[in-house]
Amino acid sequence: MFARIWAYLKALFTTTAERAMDPKIEIESAINEAKERDQDLRNQAAKVVAHRTQLESQLERAADDAGEAREMAKQALLKADAAKTAGDPAGVEKWTQAAQSIAMKLQAAENNLSSLKEQYTVAQGQAEKAKDAVQQNAMKLQELSAKRMELVGQLEQAKMQEAVNSAVQSMTSSMSDDGPSLDQVEEKIERRKAEAMARAELHEATPEGAEAELRSSINVAAADAKLEELKAELGLTSAPAPMMDEAEGEAQA
Repeated sequence: MFARIWAYLKALFTTTAERAMDPKIEIESAINEAKERDQDLRNQAAKVVAHRTQLESQLERAADDAGEAREMAKQALLKADAAKTAGDPAGVEKWTQAAQSIAMKLQAAENNLSSLKEQYTVAQGQAEKAKDAVQQNAMKLQELSAKRMELVGQLEQAKMQEAVNSAVQSMTSSMSDDGPSLDQVEEKIERRKAEAMARAELHEATPEGAEAELRSSINVAAADAKLEELKAELGLTSAPAPMMDEAEGEAQA
């Protein structure tokens, strides 16, 4: 049970950490790790190439030593032969022993030279492999850098799209929830208009409304009479009938 709980918590923590991690930081982290691996590879390859270079120097010295020993052995043999020709037994023994000693050094130098040649052959192959590995890894690093640029561009596009989506969602929410719709506004206007007409209708049904309507009729009649009077002065029509005063009009009504 404890193992199951621990596995669950570990998976939960990993998932939460992955969601919280910024993709751009992850990309930069991957690039930095690749650069560190590339630098380590270059350091190791440099050691391999340096070993080959050291063997080259050792080969040159070993070849010089072997050549020198060979030449000295030849000179000792010539001197021993000259002493033999001269009838000098002591000289013969001296130079023969010297030739033998130098021959032993020559043998050792040639063995060393042969061993160094074998090592150099191996080191040369290793150096070529190391250089190829560095070159291939450098190309991979360039590809990774190019991929980084592509991923960063895609990430920025994704962020822009997310911002646009958020803005559109906010606008849609505001239009649908926060502000009144056109149907609601139209309904309010119609309700106010109906209430105004209802008030007017109710006002006309009251004595005050009837009185106001009567006064309006009298004013209209007076205005018509005044127009007829003006027309008569201008000779446009016959003289208007004399106006009734307000008392007579109310009596006839």
